[in-house]
Amino acid sequence: MPDPNGEHLVATFSGVVTGTRTTGAALTLTGAARDVPAERLVLTFTGVASGDVPAAVTDARVTLVDGQTYRLESPPAHWLIRARALHVHRDVRAEFFRAVPSRRVPLGKRLFWRALLWLVARRSGLRLLGALRGR
Repeated sequence: MPDPNGEHLVATFSGVVTGTRTTGAALTLTGAARDVPAERLVLTFTGVASGDVPAAVTDARVTLVDGQTYRLESPPAHWLIRARALHVHRDVRAEFFRAVPSRRVPLGKRLFWRALLWLVARRSGLRLLGALRGR
């Protein structure tokens, strides 16, 4: 949704946001999402042409100014970042595992794999398994 300046909000962070530069002209911002603080939010700018972003900022907000220009705001300062593309990743593991509870492995299957691994760990067990397979 555009704000009064015509910019589109991309992401908002809560707390400390770390900025790292990688090879291939990429900049990655990592921190907690403001809307869901338990979620980690990762923004990767690819093909970064400019933007002298510090290694850490606080309570950052990223908006799209135009097609390839982004504004990173961390009061009282702001930086303009020119990049070919922006990739937004959210770590939703906690929500996923809450929605899809893990299933306990049946006892028979656990005993089978435990016995098989016990046999494979021994030379005589390997010979026995080879004989059972017809080798």
